[in-house]
Formats: sequence, C-alpha cells, structure tokens
Amino acid sequence: MIQQTEYNQFQKFLAKTSGSFHVLEHQIPVERQMEYFHFSNRIKQERIPWTAGDLEAFEIDLYNPETTEEYKRRILAIFAISGDVTAYRRLERYARLAEPDMRDWAYMALMEGRIILESELSDEKQIYISTGLGGKGQKLRFYLLFPAAEGMTIEGYRRDVVEREFNFALRQADWDIERLTIHPDYAELVVLLPLRADLKAVLDGVLKECNQYGDFLAKTYTISNMKEMNEEEIRATIRSSRGKNFLDEEQ
Repeated sequence: MIQQTEYNQFQKFLAKTSGSFHVLEHQIPVERQMEYFHFSNRIKQERIPWTAGDLEAFEIDLYNPETTEEYKRRILAIFAISGDVTAYRRLERYARLAEPDMRDWAYMALMEGRIILESELSDEKQIYISTGLGGKGQKLRFYLLFPAAEGMTIEGYRRDVVEREFNFALRQADWDIERLTIHPDYAELVVLLPLRADLKAVLDGVLKECNQYGDFLAKTYTISNMKEMNEEEIRATIRSSRGKNFLDEEQ
C-alpha cells in the first residue's frame, strides 16, 4: 500500500527532475528487479571488453539447451550493458521466446539495454521507474480497492453508479481502466495513470460522486502499486482499514 506522503514525495521528485523516463511495463516482483541490478552491477565491475565475436558466441550459448540458467542470466546482463545495438536486438528476440523461468530476467535486461543505448544517443538523463505492477508507456499500473460502507452492498442501481462514475471520472483524468470488478461488498480496479496524476484528488472526487446516491461506499480505500490483492488479503484489509484511509496524510 502507498500513503499520500510517499506519493507526494514521488511527485516532487518528478517535478524537479528533468530527463527521459522509462517505465518498466512488465509485472516483475521488486525483489527480482533488485536481484537483477545487483547481478548486472557485478558484471559491469568485471570491465571485460567483449568483442563482436564474443557476443555472437554468447547468443549461441543462450539457445543451447545444456546452458545453465545462471549462465543465461549472465549472457543477458552482458548483452544489456554492452551498449551494442546488435546485442540489444538479440535481447529483443530472446525476450519474445524466453522460457517462463527466464522471462523476468530477459525483460529486465531489455529495459537496461534500452536505457544504456538511449543514454549514448541522447544528452538527456535516462530515469528508470518501476513498481511491482509495472506500467505502460508513460503510465504506471495501480490496484485500487473500494469497500462498501458497513451494512451496505454494491448491488442493483449502486453497481450501475460505480460503473458509470468510475469510467467517466478516470477517463476524464486520462487514466486507463484495465479491469473493474464489482462484488457485493467491494469494488476493485486495475488502472494505468499518468506519472504526474493527482491521485488523491481523482479518487476522492469519484468516491464523493458515487456516495451522492446513498453513501454506500466506505470513506476508506486502498491503493497499491506492488501487487493485486487476493481474496484473503482483501478481507484482512477491509477489516483493518475501518476508519483509516491509506491515502490520508500521516499524522
């Protein structure tokens, strides 16, 4: 979950930072992302001057069924940090074909390779932005949870209100709704929102509009850019969040 103070700090960082922003589009656990960058940094510190012949041989090894996953991870990191356009094309090809266990690593290498190449071609600072839920283009993906108010349900006309008001308000704010699922006692969404979105204002606004039709949504909601919640997590969050809004300012 994310609190308003944390989101405000992120917005301030964006406002004072100039450069080209790169959003990781794939949903990769943050721990896996950190593992990749630690590994990649170790490869950089080796300072090995790979030749075109080396890179070509690495590609052959990459598709060899006898090559270990550890060595494949090394090859992908080498392709990423090489600054070689041909190596980057090899990364693109492999990412499309990678076996499931290697897919996250391939996507991370592809992102780093793109940033390194663009750094060499542009004077702009290249800035990497990632979350557990990823993003698309210049938008970040978030999971939203809106519980029903105590003693109320989101059924009948209330369901129609939620569908109408959320679709209207979020599109007006240039948010993309990837999923809106309405249950009797809560609504959940997966959305893409611009990097500089006024998140709290938009969500407070749509909540207010919905509640003009009977105060059937709780005044609290939860937002996460790390993962989507499962049913057990949703139930626990609803129980623990009574009277607390996870986008309220910290006291």
